[in-house]
Order: sequence, then structure tokens, then C-alpha cells
Amino acid sequence: MDPSARIPTVDLAVWASGGRRARAALAADVDRALRGAGFLQVTGHGVEPELPAAIRSEARAFFLLPDAVKAPYGVRVGGRGWLGPGTEANGYAEGSFTPPDLKESLSFASEERIGDPAVDAEWFLPNTWPAEVPRLRPLVEAYAARMRGLSDRLLALLGVALGAGEDFFTRHTRHPTWGFNVNWYPGRDRVGPPEPGQFRIGPHTDFGTVTVLDRQPGRGGLQVFTDDGWADAPYSADALTVNIGDLMARWSGGRWRSGRHRVLPPPAEDPAEELMSLVYFYECDPGTTVHGIDAHAYLRSQLDAITAITAE
Repeated sequence: MDPSARIPTVDLAVWASGGRRARAALAADVDRALRGAGFLQVTGHGVEPELPAAIRSEARAFFLLPDAVKAPYGVRVGGRGWLGPGTEANGYAEGSFTPPDLKESLSFASEERIGDPAVDAEWFLPNTWPAEVPRLRPLVEAYAARMRGLSDRLLALLGVALGAGEDFFTRHTRHPTWGFNVNWYPGRDRVGPPEPGQFRIGPHTDFGTVTVLDRQPGRGGLQVFTDDGWADAPYSADALTVNIGDLMARWSGGRWRSGRHRVLPPPAEDPAEELMSLVYFYECDPGTTVHGIDAHAYLRSQLDAITAITAE
């Protein structure tokens, strides 16, 4: 089956202002998609294309700096700063000990403290902003604010799609944790040929509630796993790609499927192809329990799990 048939495009303008029947039909489409691939495409999101374009421009200027300049910003997975080559291997989350992912990332997260010292020290630390690209900070802060509002709109839609009401999820996102990665996938002309089993990002599912992805199409781009196997994810320039993570799948009582995906290796037929994705991971309030599992203990365990052995 064509993956676009399994991954529908949802217009949030219809959700915001449509009639009862239109909203019900949209919620039914969402439910079907999340029972299948765990992915959606979303239009009507209100994010002007100039903002992600500006982030890509500033982030690329950072990524092209010598490693010695970037090194002081280096962190482990789950930290705030630069995730350099060899740091992360997402396939580990599935128990597949793949070579490290062929990417670099700038990683940011919420820094709005809640007043609990232990929680603040783990989940709400200050971000690290590279001095070499001073314009990046206001751009990322503006984008993250847009993504948080959009994510809550998505969770309201998902609550209705599940038949549980608009605030079923959002009453647990009053002061949530979230993460935001700018992922840079260099071309083969920079990183060389991949090792056997090596990807730009190895096969995995995300860990939280919803992931909102602004991506670029390419030969070495996003693939989604469905009952038909792996297939290129559909792409539309005006749509954001949304998938649900493990916590949301659990929260649905197993009705929905956490969206399994991967990013293909840099292609041999286009050795100069480089892509950049803006990835917003939305979670929930600290202390939230999802069907008997502490949400943040689970998140921390999974972040630890994808730290590449070579990064220890």
C-alpha cells in the first residue's frame, strides 16, 4: 500500500473552525492513522516557512565549524549542546547494536523551572547557546514556543480521536518537559561510506507523546515502517510530519502504534546530499504516570539507552 494512504494529511484549520461532522471525520482519520503507521502529516499549523529556514541557516553555520571549535559545546544524549559524530545510536533502543548514527545535532530543551530542585536539575537546566551563532537563540526560542502551542493543539485532537475528550492529555502538559533537536545529516562526501547497518538515524520509535518534524526530502531521507515494511515517508512542502511515541501508544491503552522510523544513509548516487531536520519532542509534566509507568523515568532510561558505546 502507498504510504500516503496510511499517513493522511490533517488540516488543523478544519479542526479549529470546522463543523461537528468535519471535526468528527478528521478525528476518525487520525485514529486510523495512529492505529496503523503512527504518523500524520499536518497542514494549517501556522508556522511561517521563514522561521525554520532561518534556523537551518544559523545551525548550518555552526555545524560547518571545525570540530575543535564545536567541542566545548559537546554533550551526551539528553544534554543541551552539541551531539557530535559518534554520540548517538538510535537503533540501541530496539536492542540493535548498530554503528553510531551519521549525524550531528544541536540539542535544546525546556528551561522553565518548576521550583522542585531535583526535578529542575534533571529536566529544566539552562540551554547552551553557541557564541559563534548568536542569532540562533531567538530563532530557536520562537520556534519552540510555536511548537509547544501546536503540540497542545495536537494533543487536544488526539484526546478526541481516542474518545476521551480534548483535555485528556493536555491536563498533563501544564508545565511539560520537551526537547528540540536540529539534526544535520552530512553528505557522503564528508562522512565517507557508511558501515554495514549504519544509518543517518537507525530504526527506532520515539519515546514521548508527539514528535513534530520539519524535514527536507532526499534520497537519504525518512522512512516509516508499516505492515507492508519500510517505505519512504510522504512529503509535502507545506506540511509538518507528526508521529506518536511510546508514551502516547501506552496512554492509548495499546490502541495506537508508536511510529517506527529511520533515516536512510547518505546516498552513494548523490554524495553531496545533506539534509537538516528540526525535531520537536513533546512530553508531559514531571510526575505523570502512564498506565503504571513513571513517564520521566522511562524517558531517561531510553535517552541513556541510545548513547553510543563509542561516546562513553
